[in-house]
Amino acid sequence: MTTTPKAVKADARWSIAAKEIVSGGAFRAFLSVLLGFVVGALFMVGSNEEFLKALSYFTARPTDALTAGWGAIADGYAALFRGSIYNYNADNLVAALRPITETLRFAAPLIAAGLGVALAFRVGLFNIGASGQILFGALAATAVSTRVELPWGIHLVVAAVTAIIASAAYGALVGFLKARTGAHEVIVTIMLNYIAAGLLTFAFRQESLLRETGGGGTPKSDAPAETAQLPLLLGDSYMLHAGIVLALVAVVIYWWLMERSTIGYRFRMVGHNADAARTAGINVELTFVAAMAVSGAFVGLAAINQALGARAGLTPDIDGSIGFDAITVALLGSSTAPGVLLAGLLFGAFKAGAPSMQVIGLSPEVTGVVQGFIVLFIAAPPLIRAIFRLPAPQKTTVVADWWARLTRKKAAK
Repeated sequence: MTTTPKAVKADARWSIAAKEIVSGGAFRAFLSVLLGFVVGALFMVGSNEEFLKALSYFTARPTDALTAGWGAIADGYAALFRGSIYNYNADNLVAALRPITETLRFAAPLIAAGLGVALAFRVGLFNIGASGQILFGALAATAVSTRVELPWGIHLVVAAVTAIIASAAYGALVGFLKARTGAHEVIVTIMLNYIAAGLLTFAFRQESLLRETGGGGTPKSDAPAETAQLPLLLGDSYMLHAGIVLALVAVVIYWWLMERSTIGYRFRMVGHNADAARTAGINVELTFVAAMAVSGAFVGLAAINQALGARAGLTPDIDGSIGFDAITVALLGSSTAPGVLLAGLLFGAFKAGAPSMQVIGLSPEVTGVVQGFIVLFIAAPPLIRAIFRLPAPQKTTVVADWWARLTRKKAAK
């Protein structure tokens, strides 16, 4: 059978398309997640007492060890599913659907903070100060929600905007110091994390500031006023509030900002090659300040989620591990809007499902192991390419695209 030139061209196009898919960041992220779950499965098997006992007579009855190992994996990931997606063992539908609402609740601040860290990454900056920006934004939001009296609706908006402005200003300070003094943003953000934690703890200890009225010695604030609380989306049966809505809106805004706006184009140009961007007339120093301010503003949405989504008094550990988990979310999501959204949902599922795994006797640290290995694989693309024999990605940059457009414009003139 003779192959026609048209068929050869079609096969070549499919081959090129397949090569682009398997060499892309999205496919590599999928493989990283898959490998992370494989490592988690090995951890479950290695810590299972029945499997370890069966190993002592493996040569006599190997099926016992294999059955115990497979059972540990199946039970572990089934518990993760029941705790994060759908509890098929629940007595009623309300309880059965609670896991997915908890996943969304945990995912909301991770998505928002992940977008902030991702934006800094794309400008060539390493923002590990999300924790401090959350605390500073939460401090501002708590001050408004507990010490200012405003009508319902207006109170929430004012508290939320105050949190965003505070977090943005805290981030802009990092960009300003880098632009004016050359201070490295990693060192500055680490120090600002400690400063924000100290300020928040101090405020929560002073009854004249934000301390809970009549509270004991533990630093704790008053609960946010009902007029400033994020409303529950599904009634009192679930803890899911409007924070997830803010996170989804933030995803859309981030996508438009970075992919469709002029500001986002400048951000990306500076991130790819600051010298070329400066040659093109972009004020790189001002871009650093603006980028860190916008990064902090996205992180401020996580502060809103933590400070205004609570129904009780806040403690200094209000940020939890969100600030540092956001780095993982941004890396896994390749700093893109859809990627950060999916990564945030995945890590939210880990947080929601960990207690269910502990109930059946598995260590909740398994999810931490899975997360850690996912980040390891994401941060080492050559390792993933070597394991799965993937082709090297094509190198295309924003600067090259800008130069091509400029050349075409000059040729047209």
